[in-house]
Amino acid sequence: MTTNVGMEQLIPLVNKLQDAFTHLGVSLSLDLPQIAVVGSQSAGKSSVLENFVGKDFLPRGSGICTRRPLVLQLMNGNVEYAEFLHQKGRKYTDFDAVRKEIEDETDRVTGANKGISSVPINLRVHSPHVLNLTLVDLPGMTKVAVGDQPPDIEIQIRDMLMQFITKENCLILAVSPANTDLANSDALKIAKEVDPQGLRTIGVITKLDLMDDGTDAKDILENRLLPLRRGYIGVVNRSQRDIEGKKDIHAALQSERKFFLGHPSYRQMAERMGTPYLQKSLNQQLTNHIRDSLPGLRDKLQKQLNSFEKDVAEYKNFRPDDPARKTKAMLQMIQAFSNDFTNAIEGSGGDVVNTAELSGGARINRIFHERFPLELVKMELDEKELRREISYAIRNIHAIRVGLFTPDLAFEAICKKQIGRLKEPSLKCIDMVIGELGKVIQMLGEKMARYPRLREEIERIIGTHIHECEQQCKEQILILNAVQLAYMNTNHEDFIGFANASEKGLTGSKPKALIKGTIRKGYMCIHIPGFMKGVSRDYWFVLTSESLSWFKDEEEKEKKFMLPLDNLKIRDKNAGFMSKRHMFEVFNVEGRNVYKDYKTLELSTEDQDTLDSWKASFLRAGVYPERERVEEDAENGAETDGGTIDPQLERQVETIRNLVDSYMKIVSKTVRDLTPKCLMHMIINNVKDFIHNDLIANLYSSADQGSLMEESPEEAQRRDEMLRMYHACKEALQIIGDVNLKTVQAPMPPPVDTEWLHIDDNIGSNGPPSPGFSRRPVSPGPRSGKAARAPPAPPGRPAPSLPQRPDGRNTPEMSGRPVPGVPAFPPGLPQRSGSGLPPPLIPSRPVPNAPPRVPERPR
Repeated sequence: MTTNVGMEQLIPLVNKLQDAFTHLGVSLSLDLPQIAVVGSQSAGKSSVLENFVGKDFLPRGSGICTRRPLVLQLMNGNVEYAEFLHQKGRKYTDFDAVRKEIEDETDRVTGANKGISSVPINLRVHSPHVLNLTLVDLPGMTKVAVGDQPPDIEIQIRDMLMQFITKENCLILAVSPANTDLANSDALKIAKEVDPQGLRTIGVITKLDLMDDGTDAKDILENRLLPLRRGYIGVVNRSQRDIEGKKDIHAALQSERKFFLGHPSYRQMAERMGTPYLQKSLNQQLTNHIRDSLPGLRDKLQKQLNSFEKDVAEYKNFRPDDPARKTKAMLQMIQAFSNDFTNAIEGSGGDVVNTAELSGGARINRIFHERFPLELVKMELDEKELRREISYAIRNIHAIRVGLFTPDLAFEAICKKQIGRLKEPSLKCIDMVIGELGKVIQMLGEKMARYPRLREEIERIIGTHIHECEQQCKEQILILNAVQLAYMNTNHEDFIGFANASEKGLTGSKPKALIKGTIRKGYMCIHIPGFMKGVSRDYWFVLTSESLSWFKDEEEKEKKFMLPLDNLKIRDKNAGFMSKRHMFEVFNVEGRNVYKDYKTLELSTEDQDTLDSWKASFLRAGVYPERERVEEDAENGAETDGGTIDPQLERQVETIRNLVDSYMKIVSKTVRDLTPKCLMHMIINNVKDFIHNDLIANLYSSADQGSLMEESPEEAQRRDEMLRMYHACKEALQIIGDVNLKTVQAPMPPPVDTEWLHIDDNIGSNGPPSPGFSRRPVSPGPRSGKAARAPPAPPGRPAPSLPQRPDGRNTPEMSGRPVPGVPAFPPGLPQRSGSGLPPPLIPSRPVPNAPPRVPERPR
């Protein structure tokens, strides 16, 4: 562990980050270094934490006591007190009140039914008796639900533990009692799952004083049974009788020290056992762990800071009450709104392009060229119905007379009725475009969510103007329809005339495709009905002006079938109650098979827009939708085919039908061309100009500027949180940078030093070793002169310390007696060379509760 001030501030630094991010209530994707305490119930986790603090402050009792994660931050200071993050500023000096607040805060979230919650409680303890340390006390693992606990309490606790210990920057303090088999330890088992190499796990063995006589945990504490990279540390907590008797924790720590020094199995490792050493070791390991995690933590903070930069840029010099700022902000937002509306309608090649679906101008274009032509075709009469109406018109015009010539009034009457039917799809087209404009305005208004009053007013003003434009456009469409009805231009260059109409056959001509070549490609699903369960599969379809083909995939290498378009029509089909797909079917008007032995070909798409687009494509290929049949009453049904009786009437009906078909093509073409133009001129372009030129004036005249630019409470809160997060990240980066620059890092020593296990057992066999210390092997040295026996030390006095020779060499080893020492010469006296008096015999230090060993008198 480093000794400079910078490294000592690492744990408080992480505590500050943890408090700041928790207090903001906004989850930052930062994996802050910490120590999580895991173990089974009654393993002694809470007692270990109380020993660290030196106070009783954690809930106790039977069953599960820790029901929420407790983030315990120990801070070294001159004054002893505790404070909670949810009660900022209130200091607790009575630790019984701390326990009561933990219990009350737990019940506020989980209730009093022993339930658990993953919402942590943050507690900071300042004391001169603690080292800087941050631990997370987690609920103890259990197997059986108690009281009103849910049956899956074991799974809930396990999931909560996993939320903490799966993080790479989390050290795991696995607490296991010594009076149970370590192979069955729940703490080591769950730690092994997330840390199989044992790199992040620190083992703690409790209840060493409760082991059976003749047994010990020496192999475990020496890290030989289940080795961990960071080793094991043994502690002795207070018993239940000590806790009930209010035994002081400081006295308990003295008893713990006495236990390790007096136990024959643990005395040699006593300096590496006990609560003080555990606290010091955790402080060192957490500090080193934070130091190792600083580069990754700095990178994550930098990424968070970069993500905040764009949003915080407009908040840095923010002054909510500045009128100049409000005016500037409103003008900028309206200008941006105008530009965004233009780009949404006319398109742009910028970076902000919707790649998920069609929007804005693309959807309006689809209405003009797919939906509107399809609606026009739906208004056309069926061939049989058209002939019937022409027949009635001719008969009613002739009335009682016998008609010798084809009356032109029948042509005019049928044409006017057909033209009148074109008003409905034109008005419907206007409604669809108005709906798309409303979606665009609403989408763009989301960017002004900071100012709800401004957004509401803009949407109201633009909506009112769009409604006015809509009424004007509908009036213009009705005028265009009335213009068509006002005069029948039978001299139009595209009109076939009476002579050509009379020469056409009775069957008429096949509808011609509007486009030659490939019309559309895309995936559709074919549904083949079956007796038990139908078969559905997606294929790649290619629609041309002559045929409909489908392939295995879009590479178009393996053709499955090709269907000619002659005499084909399409109609809607119900996909079923549970189906989410949209279906239609293709059939032959003459009743022939369409695909293999099937009369119809059932196709489906994922959404309604794709279905409408395919229908419009079929229309351009000359495949028209089936028209609804008009049911006739019995009286008219008898005369439905009356025209077939009179050949002269049949010829007149055919002539009028050809004339109506030719003229309506001219009118439909004109309506299909003029309706989108009227919409563009009277609605879309008008609204665009209004937003660009008149929106600001209407805003100033409708409401006060100050009220329009009032922020929503949510936005003000978001701004404050964003600024706090930004400054917290920036300050954290600065502190981390200072620590990295000002500290000299030292590598952490290995957790367990096992060199003492290889010392020669013969050394020091005359007496027990000193507790807590290891003997050094003595190297033999040359003897000078004749050695004589030294007088024994007086039996009633302690033995003097064993000094070295003045030249720094060790004392030579003599066979058959203890190793002698050389007393230091008094200063100023010359040293004797040759054979001098040997040093006195040094007896071993007496063992507690054993009589001192009297050395033998030399003979």
